Amino acid sequence: MTDAAHMKQVVENYIKAISTENLDMIREIYADNGTVEDPVGTPQHEGIDAILKFYGAIKGLGVKLELTGAVRCAGNAAAFPFKAKIGPTTMEVIDVFEFNEAGKVTSMRAYWGAENRY
Repeated sequence: MTDAAHMKQVVENYIKAISTENLDMIREIYADNGTVEDPVGTPQHEGIDAILKFYGAIKGLGVKLELTGAVRCAGNAAAFPFKAKIGPTTMEVIDVFEFNEAGKVTSMRAYWGAENRY
């Protein structure tokens, strides 16, 4: 099982990777067979190529992420609240990462809806 310190570091790396548009850092975070469901209820992006394409679509938008609370770790998962600023729009989001034995993210699920934008 991945320990809490590692999971918290991965979350910090994720916040930095998105905020600096660093796709190489994103590649390091995810397992090759990882999935992204953002937001929950939409089709999943499956596999590292699809994940990089998903994050590549936000390049140039100036997305900035900021943690708004503590990272919560349990078992092989970490949940964390953050704000995503995209131009004049702010969204409040909770992401849940699940990790494999190698410490890579195998599943990312983002919880947010229209009521979380302002």
